[in-house]
Amino acid sequence: MDTWLIDLWHEHTRLILFVAFILLIAAYRPILWLCGVIMVPDDSIGVVTKKFSLGKHRELPDGSIVALNGEAGFQADTLTPGLHFGLWPVQYRVDLVKFFTVPPGKVGCVEACDGKPLPTGRVIARKVACDSFQDARAFLTNGGERGPQMALIGPGMYRINPLLFRIELANVIDIPDNKVGVVTTREGAPLAKGEIAGLTVEGHNLFQDPQTFIDHQGTKGLQEQVLLSGRYFINPRFATIEVVDMFEVPIAHVGVVIAFVGKEGKDVTGEQFRHGNLVSKGEKGVWVEPLDPGKYPINPYTHKVCNVPTANVVLNWATGKTEAHKLDANLSTITVRSADGFKFNLDVSQIIHIPRNDAPKVIARFGGVSALVTQVLEPTIGNYFRNAAQGSDIIDFLKNRSLRQEEARHAISGALREYNVGAVDTLIGDIVPPDELMKTLTDRKIAEQERVTYETRRQAQEVKQQLEQATALAATQAKVVDAERQVAIAQFNAEAGVRSAEGLARAKKINAEADAQAKKINAEADATVLRSVGDAEAAKTNAVGSAEAAVIKLKIASMESGNYAMVQVAEALAKSGVKLVPDIVAGNGGSAGGTLVDVLLANIIRDGRPQRVVADSQS
Repeated sequence: MDTWLIDLWHEHTRLILFVAFILLIAAYRPILWLCGVIMVPDDSIGVVTKKFSLGKHRELPDGSIVALNGEAGFQADTLTPGLHFGLWPVQYRVDLVKFFTVPPGKVGCVEACDGKPLPTGRVIARKVACDSFQDARAFLTNGGERGPQMALIGPGMYRINPLLFRIELANVIDIPDNKVGVVTTREGAPLAKGEIAGLTVEGHNLFQDPQTFIDHQGTKGLQEQVLLSGRYFINPRFATIEVVDMFEVPIAHVGVVIAFVGKEGKDVTGEQFRHGNLVSKGEKGVWVEPLDPGKYPINPYTHKVCNVPTANVVLNWATGKTEAHKLDANLSTITVRSADGFKFNLDVSQIIHIPRNDAPKVIARFGGVSALVTQVLEPTIGNYFRNAAQGSDIIDFLKNRSLRQEEARHAISGALREYNVGAVDTLIGDIVPPDELMKTLTDRKIAEQERVTYETRRQAQEVKQQLEQATALAATQAKVVDAERQVAIAQFNAEAGVRSAEGLARAKKINAEADAQAKKINAEADATVLRSVGDAEAAKTNAVGSAEAAVIKLKIASMESGNYAMVQVAEALAKSGVKLVPDIVAGNGGSAGGTLVDVLLANIIRDGRPQRVVADSQS
């Protein structure tokens, strides 16, 4: 054998033996079972049943089911995952049981089949320390009681001995938003005499710790305390939960609370209010402080809330007409009798207002707003108008309707003030007199209207006569006025002619004088102009002559006087347009008769500008 194998054997002898043993078990499990070797998987426990016992504790005590001291029967201790020795199949039977799993959203309700008997009157066993029922020995030695257990096991995996404990899954308690949970417990102290629900106790974590609830003298039955929205792990064998709506106080209302539980309250209204007791919040009775608009987690079995409108409320005494609040659904048209014996129907609308702080007094006195309507408003208003109608005949009642309405408003307002109710206004609606009376009144009214019509026509005729007289007078007056205007116009025309003649004569005289003056001024101006023009022409002529004389002198100085005279003659002939010589002149430069001056003169005579001169150099 190699050296390294020898070293490995010496260093890891135990490990190698253990691995070999495991492999042997896997291959020959039946053989090992016969040898008393049991292997429990990682997700299971081994439940042991002892078939017989050879020791001093051979049999279980009377009434016991699970053995604690090695007696024959079901064993309290279970086998944990792993290898266990000495469990010979002749004496022991081992059953492999999977871990108990409580899924999310569930709770495990435990029932023990062994332990101390439940005391008389108890329906659920008290809580003991037993590692969430995973330690059966601790449960039995610590005084665990048989039957349904107070304690629960929450979501998770547990190593629980099924020979001692039986577990049922139950749903957790979920309270939705805007809801409350009403709790009824099955365990606790009896309710006090005269009470309908248990008072609130502290420390039981909202009924999730039943043992603390019982230790703090919690009572069985209906509980005043409610559960708000959320999730709760409550043992269904200890308490049941009923989910109900929150109580809502609408806008323009207040909630008056009537408590059926609590300590006996002391009246806080004093001697001024003797129609019921109002107590402080938390006491039994009608609370003096109402609830403002909103939602409240109120137990409907221990407290009652009456919504009282604080806005104006309209009540109609009219058959077939009712408001949305339905408080006037049973009210009908009022039938009255007048002093002259006529019966007629009368529709009335009453507007009332209940102040916020007086709402508890109304509830304490009447028990509800509907009772206020039937017990106070209906008889008060009906009797008032019956009495008012009997003190007047029907015609006066109809004519003085607005006055009757104002008197009713003051009288009813004073009557309702004693009941803590404000009367905002009283309105008289439709008044329906008897048909025979209405026919008489109609005929009388028609006759009055005919008389008024005849009188109106007569007055119209008188007015027409006056109109015609005025029309004729107006026509004559127009002619008189026209004549007077003609006279005035003629007089104005004569005066205008005289003034026009005078104006023309004056104008002619002024024009003659103006013309003479204008001619004189023009003559003087013409003379001045002629003198100025003459002087200017003379000066101009003198200047031009002097300049030409100077130029001629310079020209004569540049050539002979005879030549200058010939040039002047030639220019004069050229200006006259006479063609005296041909365009081209050829001559002999050496001859006496053809000089350069002659050629130039000839060109000047032709068109006033120098021309090409061709000289015959050969001649």
